[in-house]
Amino acid sequence: MQVLMPPPALRVFSLFTASDLLWHGAGIVACLLAGSLLGWYSHRFWIIGTDSYGMVGLIVFSYVGSVLSSRRVLSFAKTDLLTAAFVSILFWFLLTSAVLVLSKWYFSRTYLLGAFMVAFLWQALQLWLQKPDRYHLALIPGGLADALPGLGNIDWQILDTPRFVQVQAVVMDPYHTSDPRWLRFVAEQSLRGIPLLHAAAVYEGLTGRVSLKHHSETFLEGWRLPTLYPHIKRLMDICVVLFSLPLSLPLMLLVALLVRLDSRGPVLFWQERIGQGGTPFRMVKFRTMRVDAEKEGSRFAQSGDNRITRVGRTLRKFRLDELPQFWNVLRGEMSIVGPRPEQAGFAEQFSKQIPLYPYRHMVKPGLTGWAQVHHGYAAGTDETMEKLTYDLYYVKHLSLWLDLLIVFKTLRTILTGFGAR
Repeated sequence: MQVLMPPPALRVFSLFTASDLLWHGAGIVACLLAGSLLGWYSHRFWIIGTDSYGMVGLIVFSYVGSVLSSRRVLSFAKTDLLTAAFVSILFWFLLTSAVLVLSKWYFSRTYLLGAFMVAFLWQALQLWLQKPDRYHLALIPGGLADALPGLGNIDWQILDTPRFVQVQAVVMDPYHTSDPRWLRFVAEQSLRGIPLLHAAAVYEGLTGRVSLKHHSETFLEGWRLPTLYPHIKRLMDICVVLFSLPLSLPLMLLVALLVRLDSRGPVLFWQERIGQGGTPFRMVKFRTMRVDAEKEGSRFAQSGDNRITRVGRTLRKFRLDELPQFWNVLRGEMSIVGPRPEQAGFAEQFSKQIPLYPYRHMVKPGLTGWAQVHHGYAAGTDETMEKLTYDLYYVKHLSLWLDLLIVFKTLRTILTGFGAR
């Protein structure tokens, strides 16, 4: 049975229509007009000096790139319109600025700022106008499909018998629907142009998680890690660490001083964790607990845990205790984004209890991750299993745009302190 990808109603957009092309053509004009007004104090944006060709060309190229990438970012679960547009525009703005600086072409800061501000507003408005108020989906019961009602802003029509319905798509779990009547019904709906959605894809799109109860059919189906992106990601990790040192190094020195003054013991805490491929490594972080915190063995940190020091509680809230792990990133043991590395004892225990647990070791562990921004720290086996569903979603959908989205959500988490323990 062929299972189609989600339609526009589930935020995976189809090819551009004529109205889309007209809208974005006007958007490019609006960007150039705003840039010309702010940068050159002229409304005649079409009059461009030869020295400005590079800058204007990059802006047009970046606008097109941001249109495509914003739709990609929006396809990830739990992503709102403004976040998708902002993450995409910011990436292309920074990339354009870097190219202009390195190439030594002429550019105007105010021109760039005006153009990209208008691009953000223009694209956010279009995404908002395209978003339907409510989705209407038909549901064939059975398997993972039974877990879908109640999720998302969706009007579910649960079908007890095959019958014609006016909906945007039909959702089913093909591994638990073998009745010939339903298969005939699905074929008839396809002939009417109504898409068929896999319940697993819909579940992931609504929750940002992979179901552990139906993993054998859904997680492994057609899945493989990208081959090129991990190498690009490694290069980006090194660049991020090196370029952030002027800011991160003074901050780490200040944190080290506070840890030293707050309680006795070493400033840094070293512990064996499990990395990519199940390989152990020594992870470093600022010490946030008393020196005798693990004298009775390792255990999860709980809310209000009295082992955590005063300064340590603040460091954990804003994730500042993770800063020394830049060293692990430079050594290639960790990445900026990825599943959080688990202690060796816990990793061995969970691998025995949870069949899919080893799959989180397919990628490098990270300072932050999809599970970290949506769940926070785990305080036991049940919460670890819930975090694993997020980690598997990350492994399955690994991409540049998902990493950028996680970085943005992490910065927002640092500012609010949500999810940290």
